[in-house]
Amino acid sequence: MAALLARLCRGARVLRAVRLTLAAAPPPRRLAPTGPPRPLSFSAAELVRSAPGRVQPYLRLMRLHQPAGTWLLYLPCTWSIGLAAEPGCLPDWYTLSLFGAGAVLMRGAGCTINDMWDQDYDKKVARTASRPLAAGDISTFQSFVFLGGQLSLALCVLLCLNYYSIVLGAASLSLVVTYPLMKRITYWPQLVLGLAFNWGALLGWSAIKGSCEWSVCLPLYLAGVMWTLVYDTIYAHQDKRDDVLIGVKSTALQFNEDTKQWLSGFSVAMLLGLCMAGMNCNQTFPYYSAVAAVGAHLAHQIYTLDIDRPEDCWKKFTSNRTVGVLLFVGIMLGNLWKGQDSKKEEEPLENSSACSPRCMMSLKTVIQ
Repeated sequence: MAALLARLCRGARVLRAVRLTLAAAPPPRRLAPTGPPRPLSFSAAELVRSAPGRVQPYLRLMRLHQPAGTWLLYLPCTWSIGLAAEPGCLPDWYTLSLFGAGAVLMRGAGCTINDMWDQDYDKKVARTASRPLAAGDISTFQSFVFLGGQLSLALCVLLCLNYYSIVLGAASLSLVVTYPLMKRITYWPQLVLGLAFNWGALLGWSAIKGSCEWSVCLPLYLAGVMWTLVYDTIYAHQDKRDDVLIGVKSTALQFNEDTKQWLSGFSVAMLLGLCMAGMNCNQTFPYYSAVAAVGAHLAHQIYTLDIDRPEDCWKKFTSNRTVGVLLFVGIMLGNLWKGQDSKKEEEPLENSSACSPRCMMSLKTVIQ
């Protein structure tokens, strides 16, 4: 009997403890009504985030989440391909596609090489500390193997071109490899980047024509180099404080408060180069209108630039894609206009040739 009473008392204590626990517990939360499904985003950054976790570091290493640099590498190629098109014709879309694939691969390879050289520096800079190599997401060996894969695919693209273009394209590899070292040696690494990034201005023409027409290609190439000095100097102003601390050089540090004057000079040189290239391949009104629009865009960029605000520098840097697209559209329209002009020139010749038999018949009648 005593044992039974003890068990009942113990059960009562357990029930009391459970009751107190339930009383102290917070009331159950209602689930908030779910809103409309999130719309799909096809931005490059969103696509990289949605990739498998093991793949993401490699995609970030080749900067697929930041496509602005790929555009800036690709657009000089489109200019050259467009200028090489026959009058009245659009650029060759197959060649444009090949160069687009090549731009993605070579920009990725360049970024991989840059990060392999700079991983110790990147750890000390807030903006670059999260890069895959600096953050330890992948090893140097893994990035080296990945670099080999990118260069192999880029070689496959290059081998689709003619022999002249294959040799010309291979010659640019030395610039791609040595550019990251230049920031340790000179305050003008942006110049070396411009020489590498605008190689497509030579390669695009040779891919269409079989060789370079230097009176067109060289001014176009130099215009592209000046353009790179503009946008990459703006880009370098984002990191100038960190660059001073770790001993990295750039045109942003070289020009300092005189940056806008230098950028204005580079812009004028770019416009002169574009005009010279246009004159040497008989470009027309739409082309020069686009060059004027490019000049206005650059002037607005430089006038409104705040070199002490990194977010403004990034905004101005990415806006240069618009500059390149404007010029490409002008080239296409200029070629179509050129085709109309050539048709007008041919019509009088056809009319005169059509009159020739009549004139001959008249002469025969007079002679008889």
